[in-house]
Amino acid sequence: MEYLAGIVIALVVSLFAAFVGLDKERSFYPTVLVVIASYYGLFAVMGGSVQAVLDESVVMTLFLGATVLGFKRNLWFVVAALVTHGLFDFFHGHLISNPGVPSWWPMFCLTYDVVAAVYLAYLLRNSRVIANAR
Repeated sequence: MEYLAGIVIALVVSLFAAFVGLDKERSFYPTVLVVIASYYGLFAVMGGSVQAVLDESVVMTLFLGATVLGFKRNLWFVVAALVTHGLFDFFHGHLISNPGVPSWWPMFCLTYDVVAAVYLAYLLRNSRVIANAR
């Protein structure tokens, strides 16, 4: 169910953004990546684990760096970061002990990340969004 929810919600958000025109701006998917990168930090705070907050902050900083690189240089970095975050979701429980993470979250987030990455790659390949910053 988590995987299906990730697929459906990622498609709904992406298609809504396309319908409204939000994804025409180069900042849309980098902003999505910032939000995605912040959730594990939120869960760490909710779980009351200072160590998890610190560990998640390190990872979040890496993804924020990828966000800046993608926005300032080329959106293909954002595609790569979304896929990488999906991989991170897969291994998260083995890398960081975070008591606030819901058991279903890694599967949902992995699926959302990959679907969002594929959709952004589709937009870039079909020149619906400009990859390179001007």
